[in-house]
Amino acid sequence: MSTNTLALLGGPALGVPQPSRHPAFEQGAIDRVVDMLERGRTVGLNRNHPEIAEAENAIAAWQGVPHCLLASSGHAALQDCLMGLEISWGDEVITTPYTWGASISCILHNNAVPVFVDVCPVTGLLDPAAVAAAITPRTRAILAVHIFGQAANLTALRAIADGHGLKLIEDGSQAHGALHAGRKVGTFGHAAGFSCMGGKLLASAEGGYMFTPDKDVYWKAALCGQHMGRSLEPDFPHERLDRYIDSLVYTYRLSPLVAVMLTEQIRKLDAEIAGRRENVRLLRAAMAGLCLFSFPDYAAGDEPSYHMLTMNVDAAAAGLAKQTVYQALRAEGVGCFQYIPSPISTWPRLHWQTYDGPKVMWTEPLRQSGIDYRSVRVPHCEQKIARSLELGWNYTVPDAAGMQRLADAFAKVEAQLPALRDWERSQTP
Repeated sequence: MSTNTLALLGGPALGVPQPSRHPAFEQGAIDRVVDMLERGRTVGLNRNHPEIAEAENAIAAWQGVPHCLLASSGHAALQDCLMGLEISWGDEVITTPYTWGASISCILHNNAVPVFVDVCPVTGLLDPAAVAAAITPRTRAILAVHIFGQAANLTALRAIADGHGLKLIEDGSQAHGALHAGRKVGTFGHAAGFSCMGGKLLASAEGGYMFTPDKDVYWKAALCGQHMGRSLEPDFPHERLDRYIDSLVYTYRLSPLVAVMLTEQIRKLDAEIAGRRENVRLLRAAMAGLCLFSFPDYAAGDEPSYHMLTMNVDAAAAGLAKQTVYQALRAEGVGCFQYIPSPISTWPRLHWQTYDGPKVMWTEPLRQSGIDYRSVRVPHCEQKIARSLELGWNYTVPDAAGMQRLADAFAKVEAQLPALRDWERSQTP
């Protein structure tokens, strides 16, 4: 059988390079964590604990922001943003239906109301025009998600926020080091939350952090999201907040074990992001002649950091189901998948009018708001989902030969579309 025959149809698999091991910890990081375990230093309540201070200072310096608050997860960091900005019961937060659930559950867990608007059908990023059209007297904030490591249009979104007296929150959980207009994401909003679980760009075990340019937002988030130990820090605003110090808090503090990981991991983050970008450049160049697959293009000054690589496949135009293309690529060794299965606005637990499952905390705030997610129309989001194809992108070391091999797998599938159509018809009962 010809080596050009698709593996799905019985030919030999082309095989593709495997990504780098991720997360990878250098020996210095491992030694530091072991030392802390041996000394029993597993809890840090504030910056008086040296590992907590070291990590917050290192991350703030790398990001170029004044205030960094470590948190136990990316979700915790985003809820810290909302608490620090005092967004709560009944407040509307305009956001995207094309994201991971934590971008939305942080809003719900603070008793606020997500308002979903449409996205760009090529990137899946929040559409500023749709945001502007959705503002009501109850709108308090915009939450932009930098999905896959792509930067949302923060210039436009900040202008909308400022023009209407709203707060802009950035979800950078997949976008450490991504650039918009030449600036790192996380520096445009009133607050920003990032995830540092083991699958993210800045990878640890489980953790996150909040950025804000506003010290008052920082302290209000610390007061609500962490143990009262933060009040022991030298610059805590005792004159304003002393009477509110208690243990009625979310336990969102970070273990110093993870803080040490972050301090060590951030030292090599720039080099890893550069490797991710170079490999995307190489792959795009190698796939430039293909028609079935296409990549988003970005404005000057915008550079993704590529937590994942998203592209679009026009399977319908090729006379195929998208899942058939997925199957053919996977048979060749390409680990492709679809990250977002459906618009979050369609998820049953948000439909308070008909929901009959286990009780959740957000049903009553949504009922009182009167919002009906069943009527939300996001056609561009649906278009992105219909065409989207993602790859995990932990290719952190430039690899021209490997990217050519990966491109060859896509080219092999495109070259065999008639055979794929025949195979798909044969699978129909």
